[in-house]
Amino acid sequence: MTKADIVERIYERAKASKKDASDVVDLVFELIKSRLEAGEKVKLSGFGNFVVNEKRPRKGRNPQTGEEIVISGRRVLSFKASQVLKNSINDGLRPAEASPTVATAIESQAAPR
Repeated sequence: MTKADIVERIYERAKASKKDASDVVDLVFELIKSRLEAGEKVKLSGFGNFVVNEKRPRKGRNPQTGEEIVISGRRVLSFKASQVLKNSINDGLRPAEASPTVATAIESQAAPR
């Protein structure tokens, strides 16, 4: 799904103009972006949390030369889905039902030959 798809869905459901729908989507994304840039956590109830984490500088190696280098610290964005979203995606299925290929593989290994 793209940003244009989101605008289209809002346009269809809210009966607003496409420009208004686009402005709303832009505003929401800008608000989320500005809060994350400020280092704040963004919590969207029923969806999940966006968090900016600080990574410290660390030692590493250049894989081609083996030379030791320092990898600079940086800020990384992480997302953790809410339990509501996870349940919605999995639709309440047990792990074996959610992934038939895993269940089939386990059964085939247990079957006598």
